[in-house]
Amino acid sequence: MIEIYGKTFCPYCDKAKLLCERESYEYSYKQLDEDFTREEFFEMFPTARTFPQIKIEGELIGGYTELEAWSQR
Repeated sequence: MIEIYGKTFCPYCDKAKLLCERESYEYSYKQLDEDFTREEFFEMFPTARTFPQIKIEGELIGGYTELEAWSQR
């Protein structure tokens, strides 16, 4: 299961969702200020400075670039 933590008007968040849909990956999308607060985001991802942040099977892999690399393996 892929978890995408994103925000509105984020092109890489949109690209991550599209990649998951195109590849038929099971994923959930959580959006800033709807599903989590900025404070909760930094508790979950203390070193993160960009969106999206993506977990696979509960393990943080990084952002869209890392998801794309994972998908191509």
